[in-house]
Amino acid sequence: MVVEQQLLGTEVFQALFDRCSNWGRWGADDERGTLNLITAEVRVRAARLVREGVSVSCAHPINTVGDAENSSPAMHFMVRAGDVADGTTVAFTADYLAVAPHGIAHSHLDALCHFVWQGKTYNGRPASTVTSTGARANAITIGQDGIVSRGVLLDIPRVQGKVWLEPDQSIAIADLEAAERQVGVQVAQGDVLLVRTGRQARRNAIGAWDSRSALSGLHHDVAPWLKERGVALLGSDGVSDYRAHPFTVTMHPMHVLTLVAMGMQLLDNQNLEDLAAACAARSRWEFMLVIAPLKLIGGTASMVNPVAIF
Repeated sequence: MVVEQQLLGTEVFQALFDRCSNWGRWGADDERGTLNLITAEVRVRAARLVREGVSVSCAHPINTVGDAENSSPAMHFMVRAGDVADGTTVAFTADYLAVAPHGIAHSHLDALCHFVWQGKTYNGRPASTVTSTGARANAITIGQDGIVSRGVLLDIPRVQGKVWLEPDQSIAIADLEAAERQVGVQVAQGDVLLVRTGRQARRNAIGAWDSRSALSGLHHDVAPWLKERGVALLGSDGVSDYRAHPFTVTMHPMHVLTLVAMGMQLLDNQNLEDLAAACAARSRWEFMLVIAPLKLIGGTASMVNPVAIF
């Protein structure tokens, strides 16, 4: 467990931000960020990991029930159904779905325009480019042709002989590298890294809690490591951020360091329980991962159902 003692301000965080920054790395006009690391060759190598043709979803069912974690339940209504047809012939059925994807309840993919640091989004674009009618740059559509790469799952509780991490526990570089050694897989350039904390297992056992104030996640020192390894996209069963961080200048240091500094999108609130079971059953912690964000022009996020294929 990492216990933070000293509160840290803008100067320290800015230095960390600068270490992680990819601004200008792929040109002044770049909006893809670390997706640039997923080359055609990376996708071909990922496809070679498919041996069984078995697929596993990494998303939770869309959450329509409010609770301590879900302050914005999705609204799912039937607009035509067979059980209320009043004796008339039903030729079709239909429904309606409305959802605000951000937060700590819905499985979603963050766009690079989602977070702002010092008035700017990724690659130095002013926050004003995210307008009242949608984002003019760094929108979710950078992945509209699909995100396909090698996925790597690092199951931190499993490495530590636990079912889940407690909300006051952060994940350090040493924890990630211990997980790599245990399963014999090293995170490499172009990978999608998924980090399991066991959040859903804990919720299943003891119920929901206010994870806005207490949630396990990555220690901020991990951010430069992600850049050095060339991670293309980061995902978690939480929101990647460790709540009890020491910074006074942002509530979500990992969101800022990934989305804004590195140009690395985040998969939040994923269901990694089924994937962890599938990996453990095969002793395989790498797989092809396919993500298809919605073509939502100007969108700051997309509901997604990432699919791991073994």
